[in-house]
Amino acid sequence: MLIQTLWAEIERKYSDINRHYHTLLHLENLISQLEEVKNQIVDWDIILFAVFYHDIIYKSTKNNNEEKSAELAAKRLHEINFPQIKISICAALILATKKHLQTGNNDMDLFTDADLSILGQRWDHYAVYCKQIRKEYSIYPDLIYNPGRKKVLNHFLQMDRIYKSDYFYKKLELQAKENLLRELESL
Repeated sequence: MLIQTLWAEIERKYSDINRHYHTLLHLENLISQLEEVKNQIVDWDIILFAVFYHDIIYKSTKNNNEEKSAELAAKRLHEINFPQIKISICAALILATKKHLQTGNNDMDLFTDADLSILGQRWDHYAVYCKQIRKEYSIYPDLIYNPGRKKVLNHFLQMDRIYKSDYFYKKLELQAKENLLRELESL
């Protein structure tokens, strides 16, 4: 059955040996975060497909993971005869995770906020995330990793708001900034 084949592909990709953060647990966390705001979401099915496919292609040595993930999502959704307009929206959601900018699109802002929800968790959870990300980028020595990580952390710290939706902003913004600063000081 096609659905089982597609799920097996998702499970295999997110369970790859080189993944330490971008795993099935990451997907579970996104769904959990988004269920809290489900009543604010216009199209739950599109959100779920975006969750499942947003990091399906993830290689720490590449900078086109979002584009490749969006392409694969579009291909797979086409295979199940999902409406083309919804496929386009799903691809746009996935691409939005590249920069996490405010869009004014409520579903997109909630989705990208949920994707960043780990940043605003308690320090002990955030510290585990830091270790997992470092493992995913273990190919790079500290000499290369640390300046790149600092750039990412500063990118988020320089944003007016990390979280675009009021819900996630109120819930996670202050803790996220504290966590980002604490990690930045440790590098």
